Amino acid sequence: MSSWKKAAKSNQKVHRERAQPASRAHLGILEKKQDYKKRADDQHEKDDTLKLLRKRALTRNPDEFYHHMINSKVQKGEHHELEKEDEHTPSQIRLMETQDLKYINMKRTMEANKIERLQGRLHMTDVANRTKNKHIFFVDDMEEAKSFDVADRLQTHPSLIGRKTNRPRLDQLEKLVIEADDEKAILAMNDAREKSYQELKSRVDREKELTIIQQKMELKQSLREKRARKPKRIKKGTKDSAPVYKFKYERKR
Repeated sequence: MSSWKKAAKSNQKVHRERAQPASRAHLGILEKKQDYKKRADDQHEKDDTLKLLRKRALTRNPDEFYHHMINSKVQKGEHHELEKEDEHTPSQIRLMETQDLKYINMKRTMEANKIERLQGRLHMTDVANRTKNKHIFFVDDMEEAKSFDVADRLQTHPSLIGRKTNRPRLDQLEKLVIEADDEKAILAMNDAREKSYQELKSRVDREKELTIIQQKMELKQSLREKRARKPKRIKKGTKDSAPVYKFKYERKR
């Protein structure tokens, strides 16, 4: 390399990017070209989007309809989605998200078995006593019919005639001696029976809720399967019932 080229290279000035002057430091960092490039590209993208939306607004069909027109509205210049009623209770959503179908089926079966055992133990005595029942007695003649006594025929106390269950005979009543302590025991038994009926009611409600969750999960699993034609929804699901879909019959190979 010649000597004059070396001298020109050594005397060449290094151009550095201009920094923000100290008097303008309160305005922040000085914008560089790469910062301007990002800002310009973002602004051009927004301008193109607005231009496309204006074109669609000018060429849209005035008779066009889509469901989002009635599912949203503008209030005070702000767009709001219409809130729809949730078809699941919070407990149903929690179970559907955390547990699987086999677990729900197992819990529902356990509740059904407990309900069956409770009903067998309680015998539904109150319902039986309110049920109208007919018992026909046959006599030989009219004189016997006039003097016929139901309590004497059934060998029980007259005050127990209207009962359908737990109607002891006179010889059994003679063996029973009710004392002051027995009254407390009877009250305790009545209280325990009332609690049993409350437990039965809560378990029936629980079994019903698990059945609804199981139906919803089975339906959701069926909708995931690939089908030639999409099923049609007949009835929307609610908190107390699963949705109803109509599936087109498909022949299995």
